[in-house]
Amino acid sequence: MDELSEWDVIVIGGANTDYLVRGPNLPAAGETVHGDLFQEDPGGKGANQAVAAARLKAAVVFIACVGTDARGDELVEALAAAGVSAQHTRRTATAPTGVALIHLETSGQKQILVAPGANDELSVADVLAATEALARTRVLLAQLEVPLPAIMTAMRLAQQSGAQIVLDAAPPVELPDELLQMVDVLRANAGEAEQLTGIKPHDRQSARQAIEVLRRRGVNTAIVQAGSEGNLLLGPEGEQWLPLLEVNTVDTTGAGDAFAGALAVALAEGQTLAEASSFANAAAALATTKIGAQPSLPQRDEVDTLLRQQE
Repeated sequence: MDELSEWDVIVIGGANTDYLVRGPNLPAAGETVHGDLFQEDPGGKGANQAVAAARLKAAVVFIACVGTDARGDELVEALAAAGVSAQHTRRTATAPTGVALIHLETSGQKQILVAPGANDELSVADVLAATEALARTRVLLAQLEVPLPAIMTAMRLAQQSGAQIVLDAAPPVELPDELLQMVDVLRANAGEAEQLTGIKPHDRQSARQAIEVLRRRGVNTAIVQAGSEGNLLLGPEGEQWLPLLEVNTVDTTGAGDAFAGALAVALAEGQTLAEASSFANAAAALATTKIGAQPSLPQRDEVDTLLRQQE
């Protein structure tokens, strides 16, 4: 697809190399835990979500910054192999490609330590170079692993063209109301919701309260983790409960990225928010059944099959 074609989804966000070690428990401060599995994969929330969308049959562009090192080469190759356009993924010689160190407990819980590297160099100029693409996308999907000025510039350009804007509010940071007012759909886990609202959701009622704060700050619709049973969606069209689906969970690392990518794809296809959220919920569930982030992202037929089973 060339620069003048229409894109389903443009993703702006981070790209890292993931180094994952699995062990019986997560290490405490000063503790060494012997693991039983090591895995190296392309990652970063932005790259994961771009790949997630491409695997679900969307036409995707990724706006990002990676190093000119070998790991940057591998990330760009992985994007191409997934069918993601990296025409607006800039290479820099002044910073290494980002790295994420992931500790995975056999129960599926995790800890992640990130060195952003080149992600911190994504600039407003990089986004402006993608103006033509942003003018021709149905959905812009963003996270918070790259500088806010670049994210806000992309949002303004996409908004001007009538695109829907989806924000995965991870990792948790303070956000200005000016940014939130451009967001059509915001997705947050409990910690991210607490960062933005001062309310830590632990059930449907507290999730509803957090979403009401987000909506007062300008967000149109929000999907927030509501304890361990599922997520609550609340917006102008009403409320929807998204229960965690029963699958064989082994690693939750890619679930949020699968959800965000799938939500963006479904909205780009013209699905209603209720339909898109159910589609995303199924993609997230499937992503927990395999180890690693990008390796776990499901194909379209897998998501469609799980949805039919739920019906």
